[in-house]
Amino acid sequence: MSERGERPIKHSTEIVVVPHTHWDREWYEPFQRFRLRLVALLDEVLDTMEREPGYHFTLDGQLACVDDYLEVRPENRDRIAALVESGRLAIGPWQILLDEFLCSGENIVRNLELGMDRADKLGGAMPVGYLPDMFGHTAQMPQILRKAGLLHACVYRGVPSSVTTDAFAWVAPDGTALRTQYLPAGGYGNGAHLFYDTDGLAGRAAEFVKTMRAWHGPEGDLLAMYGTDHSAPVRGLPEMVKAIGARMDTLCGYIGTSEVEGLPRVHGELRSHARANILPGVISIRPHIKQAMGRAERMVERYAEPLAALWGGEWPGRFLDMAWWRLVDASGHDSVTGCGVDETAQQVAARIAEAEHLGQAVRDMVTARLAAAVPSDGVLVVNPTPDVRGGIVIVDVAGTDPLVDALGAPVPTQPLEYAPTLLLDAEMDPATALTFVHGTELYGQHITGWAVEDGTLTFMVARETSVVFDVAELRREALDGVTRVRIVAEPRRTVAAMVEVPPLGHTSLRPRPHGQVFDPPVPSGGLPGVQHHATCWMGSDSATLPVRGDEEVLDNGLLRVVINRDGTLTLIGQDGTTVSGAGRIVDGGDVGDTYNHAPPAADLIVSEPSSVEVETVWSGPLVAVADVRRTYTWPAAGDALDGAPEVPALSRTSRTEEIVVTTRVELRAGEPFVRLHITFDNRCDDHRVRLHIPLPAATAESYAEGQFAVVTRGLTAEGGCGETPLPTFPASSWVAAGGVAALLEHVTEYELVDGELALTLLRSVGYLSRNRNALRPEPAGPQLPAPAAQLRGVRSVSLALMPYESSWGEVVPQAEAFRHDLLVVPGLGDRDLPLPTPASGLSVTGEGVVMTSLRMRDDWRELRVVALTPDDTEAVISGRLLQARHADLRGRPGESLEVTDGVVRLPLKGWEIATIQIRQPATL
Repeated sequence: MSERGERPIKHSTEIVVVPHTHWDREWYEPFQRFRLRLVALLDEVLDTMEREPGYHFTLDGQLACVDDYLEVRPENRDRIAALVESGRLAIGPWQILLDEFLCSGENIVRNLELGMDRADKLGGAMPVGYLPDMFGHTAQMPQILRKAGLLHACVYRGVPSSVTTDAFAWVAPDGTALRTQYLPAGGYGNGAHLFYDTDGLAGRAAEFVKTMRAWHGPEGDLLAMYGTDHSAPVRGLPEMVKAIGARMDTLCGYIGTSEVEGLPRVHGELRSHARANILPGVISIRPHIKQAMGRAERMVERYAEPLAALWGGEWPGRFLDMAWWRLVDASGHDSVTGCGVDETAQQVAARIAEAEHLGQAVRDMVTARLAAAVPSDGVLVVNPTPDVRGGIVIVDVAGTDPLVDALGAPVPTQPLEYAPTLLLDAEMDPATALTFVHGTELYGQHITGWAVEDGTLTFMVARETSVVFDVAELRREALDGVTRVRIVAEPRRTVAAMVEVPPLGHTSLRPRPHGQVFDPPVPSGGLPGVQHHATCWMGSDSATLPVRGDEEVLDNGLLRVVINRDGTLTLIGQDGTTVSGAGRIVDGGDVGDTYNHAPPAADLIVSEPSSVEVETVWSGPLVAVADVRRTYTWPAAGDALDGAPEVPALSRTSRTEEIVVTTRVELRAGEPFVRLHITFDNRCDDHRVRLHIPLPAATAESYAEGQFAVVTRGLTAEGGCGETPLPTFPASSWVAAGGVAALLEHVTEYELVDGELALTLLRSVGYLSRNRNALRPEPAGPQLPAPAAQLRGVRSVSLALMPYESSWGEVVPQAEAFRHDLLVVPGLGDRDLPLPTPASGLSVTGEGVVMTSLRMRDDWRELRVVALTPDDTEAVISGRLLQARHADLRGRPGESLEVTDGVVRLPLKGWEIATIQIRQPATL
């Protein structure tokens, strides 16, 4: 009998109660305000667990809770470690509960790595990939978890209606199947109602068993997740658990077997609305945060780490660790999503900016090391991709001499701009002019000399100087009679240059030194008007054709771009694939919230501009650019009755704003895609702006890249829970459908609608959540103002459009090139130095093979690749390799790999993620 004299309630099966908290690190309050509550909660948890030996607790699957607590209570580290080692307190395996679609696949891996490594120091991570509140789940998560050593997953949102049991086999694209615990009937709070008091406890327990038995079957323990958002444990819980004949445990204590045989199988991503809201509008809200995340991830993943691993000397691990901590912290499912209050969004943006700055610092440190061997009048060009790369770079150089490479061969160039040479010419007292001087710096350049003639003091300046300038010496000169001051700069120009760069390597260019002569043979074809020394580096057997452009047509032989009278574009690929009317701007109302788009009952759609202007910027032969300016009249806001947020808007306001949308259309020689840079000043509220691209061919499917996979999606989304299942989906680096692809710089929301691909450029709303959202029957959070989510001000988006003939496989290498520009760095060496010989770092090739990471781990270089193809393939890795071995996603070494003539041939299954560790010569 219990202490209260009551007999335990008997059931045919046992309820397993898992006390826990779901801790949103930042959301409707910013991080530090929530942390104060976290410290109080964990103080109570530790006291309770030490007082009641039968108490178990699951700390939300994320180490961030522990780290945030120990920063305030470092003296409690050993208390936490003792409870973890006893098996009563479950921590990890994640560092933070992420949003899986709004960060890169590599970010997901680093999140697990950080969380599991930190948990190991405290007694070990919970061996369950706990994903309780993410807004859907990515296709490759089973493979990621398995390759990190985890055999279980646990999910809530996104599970399709075909799942009718509380466990299923979740199958990744490569075939990896993981036993997955589903949390039906209330998700991570399905048992939160059981123990709020003792009255009626038996009845609630019986009803719980009845409900869960329908999901679990007639035999076996039933999982009761006792906890909810920011919840603390109830006092006396062990006694109440005993009173209903249940037992208390952690989540991993409940989940036993990893067996998947006999379980229903679910393939790929989980984005169904059938069982729970997945709140898809978080993909498009506060797009500046998504843009910043994409930039920062690329900076760290594809520039800072690989360049430091290959060319950086001592590994700057601490700086890169700090960058990753910030990227992982920002990936939280209430952080990068933008569905918090404005203060939260500001802090997330600052965190991402710091990560990018750390990556930039490491990148610049490495390139400065390389640029020290490049003469100061030259430039270093670095290739961040692991294959031979040809393309256009924009360089700023002095003088008017032709550019040459390390062999002295002329480089194809196109002048773009000339810098002014007369920076100042004004009557003034020379003493006043001397106050402008800072050391040798004057007007952003350095003094190379000065002269006085006919009452005029003239300073000569340049980007660099060897002159030791002494202001006092100049003052001592006879400046009597000087009434005028001039500042004259050396001639400089900005040019486009076509270069070829070795894989993950570098080359360099400079103006041809005076007296140097080079007369190479000129290949047939080639670029008229420029000196040409190489055949096409973009995959053609013939020489690269020039690009020509004006206000009507841009053409480079691979793609023809016609600028239509309404400002849209007609794209004609080399194979004849035609996209007509691409780039239509469509503005509609949005009176939803940060979680869900919702149009007004009587929406007003604006898609026709009132005027169109086109201006040629550059006409070729390497780069052709035209600016298309379209003027629109957009409603200024959603017209909610009396402005009250609880009243759904019926229409958009009659008050309007005139908005000019400028699209810079850029076509480069050798590229089969057209680059677009879209800019406008958003002076309107409560609306959604989308870019529409008509499909060349009718299709019922789209293909979108993201998180180590390419996902096929249809024209609809499965509904069922009440939330309107809008078929808007995320794409990370590209999306393709019906013969046209959009190459993207950041995660972007898209939809196939009426035979067009629609990309969301902007979604403006003013509330975190509305209690009455026309497309969602219940609140997603508190109804709090979020005025900064209207995102007023200048907005800009860069992307590219590419027609393709048969398969989205054509898009993969072009997206890699578009997203990872060649890097140009000014030379830092003595001007008398010769250009260094081009050097290769590491080559990774293979059909569908994409490099996702290259870094140092101890004294090994660790490389991660993914096969973005459904077919088995092979990664060919070369670069004077000495040793190679397999590794798991946590970097733990495995079997050795054969190295033949400095090359590793790595077989890959379709969609396989593979990590290997290699050794190369100390000096590349």
